[in-house]
Amino acid sequence: MDLRTFSYLDILQPQLTSFLQTVSGGFFPLEGQAALLIEIAPGIAINTLTDAVLKGTKVIPGMQIVERAYGLLEVHHFDQGEVRAAGQIMLDKLGVAESDRMKPRILSEQTITGLAGHHAQLINRMRHGDMINEHQTLYTFECQPAAYAAIAANEAEKAAPVHLLEVITFGASGRLWLGGGEAEIAEAARAIRMCMEGITGRSGK
Repeated sequence: MDLRTFSYLDILQPQLTSFLQTVSGGFFPLEGQAALLIEIAPGIAINTLTDAVLKGTKVIPGMQIVERAYGLLEVHHFDQGEVRAAGQIMLDKLGVAESDRMKPRILSEQTITGLAGHHAQLINRMRHGDMINEHQTLYTFECQPAAYAAIAANEAEKAAPVHLLEVITFGASGRLWLGGGEAEIAEAARAIRMCMEGITGRSGK
């Protein structure tokens, strides 16, 4: 099995937590919990990891997604030790180390200032999170593997008071939309780049 993403979030931020509560098919996370996202291929094999961590730890599953090529599992708990133990169980089950994960690759990163009213309307109709207003700044981000979009969103929210509009953490690529003031968006974008650069792993597609 191929370990694509292994991403530990130490403290879930308020907006990302609320966002995950709108899209999670399992048990919703709460603000301040630690979380772990793992993405593997083939996708259906994610069930073996879910089974192992739920029997071996007290973590709570928020998302288990099996799509065309990849499988994603998100687990969370207030006890960071439980989340880290769950991660180790997953790695042991796969027979790999954390260093065997793929290093994130930024596919696209764009900032649009002075957003037009009709453009804001288009974004607001597709978002699961907060809204963006006319004349605010829009930031879009796309990465591979997809699950790294979650830690990008979490680090952006830590860095600046931005509005989390949408996050996609599964599929061929991960995507993130943020809105807010131009200076705040610049600070959030800087935090995202630093986060992505700091994640070690192997190169891959």
